[in-house]
Amino acid sequence: MPPVRFEVYIQPRASKTELAGAHGGMIKIRIAAPALENAANLALIDFIAQRLGIAKRCVRIVSGRASRRKILAVEGVDADVIAAAMGVGS
Repeated sequence: MPPVRFEVYIQPRASKTELAGAHGGMIKIRIAAPALENAANLALIDFIAQRLGIAKRCVRIVSGRASRRKILAVEGVDADVIAAAMGVGS
């Protein structure tokens, strides 16, 4: 199964890490970690992996490491499962 790619918009330094609906057609995620020294990216990967019940190594940021807009690639899970876990329609 090829990795599933999807776009997210993150808001670092939020009061807590959580899903926050949609932002311009992307999934919006609030991240408690600051955007310093890769902390927000690592927290994002951890959040997505926990939400999907998969290992962190199965989640990669393929674009946007230094941006709020990121493209993620997730292995081992199909698009319908990701859509359901992220609270969006497939």
